[in-house]
Order: sequence, then C-alpha cells, then structure tokens
Amino acid sequence: MKTRLATALSTVVLLGALASAGCSALAPLIPPSGSPIPPAASQLTTATDLGKVEINSYKGKRLDVVAKEPENSIKGPQHIDVATYRLGVTGLVKTPLSLTYGEVTAMPAFQKVTTLNCVEGWSVTYLWTGVKLKDVLERAGYDTGAKVVIFKCYDGYTTSLPLDFIVKNDILLAYKMNGVVMPPERGFPFQVVAEDQLGYKWAKWVTEIQISDDTNYRGYWEQRGYENSATVPGTL
Repeated sequence: MKTRLATALSTVVLLGALASAGCSALAPLIPPSGSPIPPAASQLTTATDLGKVEINSYKGKRLDVVAKEPENSIKGPQHIDVATYRLGVTGLVKTPLSLTYGEVTAMPAFQKVTTLNCVEGWSVTYLWTGVKLKDVLERAGYDTGAKVVIFKCYDGYTTSLPLDFIVKNDILLAYKMNGVVMPPERGFPFQVVAEDQLGYKWAKWVTEIQISDDTNYRGYWEQRGYENSATVPGTL
C-alpha cells in the first residue's frame, strides 16, 4: 500500500503543472435557488444521461463531462432514497440536526468551478452548485473550539477536514454538477467539494457531518496509509 501510495502521489506532483486546482470566485446564485422539490429516485438521471443536458463551459472555463469521471468508490455507486434521507449534523454542536434534502438545498446556494485531483493521476473540472458547509455548521451552532469535521457516508466511507480550512475556504456541500442534479454515480444527494485537496477527501453520499476535537481521527484511506494532510502539491 505504501509503495502504491508513494507512486500515486509522485504522479500527482508531476501533474501539478497540468492540472492545478483552479476555481472561480465563490458566487451566490441570483436569484436564490429557493426550495427545490426533491427529485424522486425515478427522476434521477445517470451520469451518461447528463451528457445530453449538462453545460460544458462556464465563464470561459472548460468543464469535463460528468460521465467520463472514473469510478473508484469503495463499494460502487450508491442509490439513496431521497424521501427518507436525512443529513445528520452531530458532535460538538448546540443543536444536533437531522435535515431533509429539501431543507439543505433551500439554504443559500453558491457556485464554484473547481478541479478534483485523484491520487491515481487523473483530474476532472466541474461547475459545482451547493451550500457552504460553514452555513450548515452555523445552523447547528458548532463549537468554535473544535478542530475537525468528520464526514460519514452511506457506503461506510469516512474522511475528515480541518474545521478552519472549511470555514476559511468556503468549502461547498454540492448537489449539482455542471448545472444539473448530481447523479447517483457521483454522490447524490451530496458530495464535499474539498478544493485543493486530493480526491479521497471529497466524500460522496454524505449522511452525517460530525464536529470533533479529535485531531488524531483518521478516515477510511487514512487508516490504510494515506496522509491525513492531502493538499494538492502547488495549490496552497
């Protein structure tokens, strides 16, 4: 594992000049997105279908086709029933939350063009639409003395990011890619847009956000030898 990791990370370093994580200034959607009706499972499109309707550029930036992103999740694509889905916000908060899809997407929406860089050596750039994670945390009244935000996912995957990184960089919890609702293969209902971080920090199918002071916490791949600090070389 360590040998493969070293090779993969070396590949990312070589890609630095080719695929640095660039993003547009964080911009609110105007008019606000309002309170969209949660799509039924039968209404969700596949990544392949999105190629017919998704946009391919935004403010002069080229966007990749969603269907071309490699699939490397630990248990394959997950299919979540949005009618029963709840996003938990737990841990060091004043008011633990259990939010529906509609409650999350009714919050102020923002857009960024951001590149996901994988340790396997590939990268993809999309226009992401979502809510600021710090807005979700503020709704729960998070402890500002906390250090870590842990993401737990429907397939059992976990990872974490420093709380101050999330707040200072306006990290998004996304529900759209290239202007269309995120398909199940890419993380519906929500994916963390962990810009300037390697792909294993971009949690998909997020079901719980836990605020913690455990700086020793290690997620799924971090427990298996990946660095907990996953900054893309040359971005910060």
